[in-house]
Amino acid sequence: MSVISARGLEKRYGDKAALSGVDFTVPKGEIVGFLGPNGAGKTTTMKILTGFISPTAGEAKVCGINVVSDPVAARRKIGYLPESAPVYTEMRVVDYLQFMGQVRGLDSAERAAAVDRALRRCGLTERAKDEISTLSKGYRQRVGLAQAILHEPDLLILDEPTSGLDPNQIAEIRALIRELGERRTVILSTHILSEVQATCDRVLIIHKGRIVADGPTATVTAASQGERLRVVVGPGTVRLTPQQLHAGLAALPGVRQLVPVDDAELVEGELAVDLLSDGDLRAVTSRWVTAQGLTLLEQRRERSNLEEVFRRLTGADDAPARA
Repeated sequence: MSVISARGLEKRYGDKAALSGVDFTVPKGEIVGFLGPNGAGKTTTMKILTGFISPTAGEAKVCGINVVSDPVAARRKIGYLPESAPVYTEMRVVDYLQFMGQVRGLDSAERAAAVDRALRRCGLTERAKDEISTLSKGYRQRVGLAQAILHEPDLLILDEPTSGLDPNQIAEIRALIRELGERRTVILSTHILSEVQATCDRVLIIHKGRIVADGPTATVTAASQGERLRVVVGPGTVRLTPQQLHAGLAALPGVRQLVPVDDAELVEGELAVDLLSDGDLRAVTSRWVTAQGLTLLEQRRERSNLEEVFRRLTGADDAPARA
């Protein structure tokens, strides 16, 4: 049985369609990155899964339980961490978790064991008696994760769990998410695409209310992107404006998209662009740059990444593109 099953989900607000037939399933033990630009339908989908709103059409189930007809039973299967951790800062960590255990309906014996387990898993044992207001944001996020896993949910939904954290805290939370994913299904919603590549087994990308990509993270990245070539040029016998350079390179055969690069290391007169394509463009760009009387300073093929896939699939980049 799938932990999540969404079939034909639609959601309309008057004449506006937030979702237009969303279908996906997620099995047990998978960490899924759920991506989409603002207004794509990502938040609407998560609100339907957690029972906060009902779909206009279609069906969503969590562990086989319909989230509309039996929302309370479905929510018992879900642990949820919103972007801002829902904590009472005047409480001590252990007291807050005890309180959340009561909210979850755990009896005293279950609650004590659950709190101890969550403290250990989230690295909070030594901070258990600290007032939450004294904790760093990274530790507050840990407290938020601890409350989300108290009742051992089958599904953990995390919304921007590393937002505002420093690099060390981000690494710690990522490691914790991977560990938690060994025991349960995790849906990770984030705008930090490198986080998905570092953490998730699978990626779902939603755009304009429809799923536009679904598959293993490495497969989606490799299949959707192709080649990325960094080109750096300098003045030669002539000097082109950035607009002239961009227009010329974007028109070359094989160029799918051109992305200007603002590189602080460039010296005066040098320009850098990234060219996205389905093949190796180095010979084509080299001939064109030379023919324009410019100096080719660098050509570097770069590894594809999820950010470029996201931009292409969602139309999120206004850079010049070749049809």
